[in-house]
Amino acid sequence: MSIYTKKGDNGKTSLIDGISVSKSDDRIELLGTIDELNSAIGLAKVIADHPLYDELARRQQELMQMMSGIADPRNPEYRFSKEETLTLEEGINHMENLFPRIKDPVLYGGCEQSARLDMARAVARRAERRLRKTALNYGTDPKATQYLNRLSDYLYVTARYADYLFSSQSEKEL
Repeated sequence: MSIYTKKGDNGKTSLIDGISVSKSDDRIELLGTIDELNSAIGLAKVIADHPLYDELARRQQELMQMMSGIADPRNPEYRFSKEETLTLEEGINHMENLFPRIKDPVLYGGCEQSARLDMARAVARRAERRLRKTALNYGTDPKATQYLNRLSDYLYVTARYADYLFSSQSEKEL
């Protein structure tokens, strides 16, 4: 079977439930943004050590679940529970206790790992805005909205922790 079907040549695509929609539909824009976020997390993941590698892979799987829920909103199998968000909050709380938070404005790109995580965070914020817009017109899983908000916080703190580890290592080398 070929990767191309030619069905999208007229500017339409289908959701999981078979509904044909314009490629400019809010849901398709949202799905594309979440796909971009998943790719950005993958870019951060490839240079991550364990356990961060595993944590980022888990985030990617959760984003795939979210995309399925957007494409097939009536399927309860794809809905988020409060546990996904609680897990992110626990990760944020744990990391925040591992390093001192800097009060100064953050200049992104302290190290390669944090730069990749900050790119993912910026895409997460855009995905969150698009999710809000889509929710107004089509409705979305409110727990997925909460999760996406917390995911950007998680990526931010993870990037700051990466900066901290990098600067600590750099100081030791001097």
